Amino acid sequence: MRTIGLLGGMSWESTAEYYRLLNEFTRDRLGGLHSARCVVYSLDFAEIERLQVAGDWEEAGRVLADAARAVEAAGADLLLIGTNTMHKVADTVAAAVSVPLLHLADTTADAVLAAGLRRVGLLGTAFTMEQDFYRGRLAERGLSVDVPGAEGRATVHRIIYEELCRGVVREESRAAYRRVIGDLVADGAEGVVLGCTEIELLIGADDSPVPVFPTTRLHAAAAVELAVEAARSGHARP
Repeated sequence: MRTIGLLGGMSWESTAEYYRLLNEFTRDRLGGLHSARCVVYSLDFAEIERLQVAGDWEEAGRVLADAARAVEAAGADLLLIGTNTMHKVADTVAAAVSVPLLHLADTTADAVLAAGLRRVGLLGTAFTMEQDFYRGRLAERGLSVDVPGAEGRATVHRIIYEELCRGVVREESRAAYRRVIGDLVADGAEGVVLGCTEIELLIGADDSPVPVFPTTRLHAAAAVELAVEAARSGHARP
């Protein structure tokens, strides 16, 4: 397989999931003792979160672009940004390297469309739910995207940063997410996108009356498939 580059650490809790999933999918795909060829660049999330709050996306893009160049120099043949929110600067990161960037929203849209759905609810950070960089990318693929109301968005965002990014998983927070999901479904959502890589630490298929789309898992699976197929086809890069 080709080498997968991962920009992680945002937070490291979900990056650990990425690493596990990349290796599990590689083992399942190739069998035996196979594990993923990957390069992981783990950023300091405290620095990234500070830039998010300040709205300094230009500097955040520069930081991630520098990391992407380092990952490419280390031998990566394709690149993942291991966080939905930081796809806000995906274009800046993609422009900094010559290897392809596998966009998380694209792998998510592929899965939703493959399931035959068109209208989804989106859970994520306030940046992901309220800004257009992610919702707009899904809409470009023909999806209708709903987000929770103001109170629901605040609850989802708070639990991500105050709990999940710190490795804290609480049953009361799971119940709160279930209520938010229930409201989205009541308003017509046919599925729910878990649009923050940490949400999968808290919510699974059993927590929703409609299909959920776990973006970390979908992203990792697509990356392994791309890396394996590129190697089998003889392409130097995907």
